[in-house]
Amino acid sequence: MRIPEAADKGFPPVRRARRRTFTEGRNVNKAQLIDAVAERLEVSRRAAGEAVDAVLEGITGAVVGGDKVSLTGFGTFESAKRPARIARNPRTGEQVKVAAATVPKFRAGQAFKDEVNGAKGAARKAGAKKTAAKRTASASTSAPRAAAMKKTAAAAKKAAPAKKAAVRKTTAAKATGTAKKAAVTKAAAKTTAKKTVGGKKAAARPVARKTAAKAPATKTAAKKTTAKKAVGTKKAAAKKR
Repeated sequence: MRIPEAADKGFPPVRRARRRTFTEGRNVNKAQLIDAVAERLEVSRRAAGEAVDAVLEGITGAVVGGDKVSLTGFGTFESAKRPARIARNPRTGEQVKVAAATVPKFRAGQAFKDEVNGAKGAARKAGAKKTAAKRTASASTSAPRAAAMKKTAAAAKKAAPAKKAAVRKTTAAKATGTAKKAAVTKAAAKTTAKKTVGGKKAAARPVARKTAAKAPATKTAAKKTTAKKAVGTKKAAAKKR
């Protein structure tokens, strides 16, 4: 079907600024669909409305006549028979008999499904990619940290016995140093004691020699004095006689 353009019927061109595009999550009615078609084809709103009405009437007439309308990539419009059934009134909860009927049915095509799923699927994939990137980034940052922590722990474990051995060596060296110092002090004390004893002995020996040398002199002096006294007493006795 050929859609008449604005130049064919003498309508002024459609201004793009006045048209509205579809936004996500908004309910689109027939008037908004006509606006979208007019903006897409750059025709007047009246021409776009006639085109949309013609398409809908053609699909409806075909389905009412029992035909199947297949639009490749978009979907299939057809009629289906529904048998009689018993339904329930949601307000009152009473059972209601529903007679058999012929209802229209639409089955979306694979291209339409892929297109609808593509926008949401792309958003989901983008979110999944972001989360995967964050996880990989966190894993890449945490893995070196864990490896570094393991290396430091292993190095600390290896260094711990060495530190203990070094501490033991230093303590043993200190103990040996103190023992050597104690031995040196003891040896110095012994040498000083020996020196003092030797000095005392050396000091005592000359005194003893002097005393020994003086002792015979005093004995001789005493003998001389006693001899002199005896001579004097003898002379005195002779004079008295």
